[in-house]
Amino acid sequence: MKTFKFAETSVFLHNGDLPDLLDHSGEIGVDTETTGLNLSRDRLCLIQIGISKNECHLVQFKKSELEKVDKYKNLISILANKKVKKIFHYARFDLAVIRKFLNVNCENIFCTKIASKLVRTYTDRHGLKDLCKEMLETDLNKSQQSSDWSTSNLSKNQIKYASHDVIFLFELKKKLLEMLERENRLELSEKLFSFLQTRVDLDLSGWCDTDIFSH
Repeated sequence: MKTFKFAETSVFLHNGDLPDLLDHSGEIGVDTETTGLNLSRDRLCLIQIGISKNECHLVQFKKSELEKVDKYKNLISILANKKVKKIFHYARFDLAVIRKFLNVNCENIFCTKIASKLVRTYTDRHGLKDLCKEMLETDLNKSQQSSDWSTSNLSKNQIKYASHDVIFLFELKKKLLEMLERENRLELSEKLFSFLQTRVDLDLSGWCDTDIFSH
């Protein structure tokens, strides 16, 4: 395990499983990094688990070890725990990657991108960078978004970028929940979050580019 410090955030990089008895408050931020965005072709390289704005754990995957899922029992346990709220930004893709490579169905989901589209109807900009800038007055550096995540030696810039994809999700969720309640769209958001597993089923079955509800 390697430890990094960025401002007030401690980031722990694991080449194996998460530590035992990871202390969290009942919710975690989750993100993934892959070799690309094609579910058929590309593979999982990294999973980020945010515990708070001050603590983040990164689990790195070597290509040769992706079939050895038993090695990641603590990671799988926290992802599969229905009592733990998992906060994503664009959960659809991350859930599909986690299902494909770790064989985990994550439940109890909050997706900041879906929530944003439900309540920030005054804009078409729903990226994480846009949300952080408007709602948290934080400018994210997204220059590492298209970097090589399959490398065995991640750069400090990559590690910082990866941590920033999850440590701000807690505050975003809080603010978006307030907006959902204000606009009476909380129940609708929960139905959409529940539907994500079906959307993942469609994506992994070959309907990722098809609107199944279209005429």
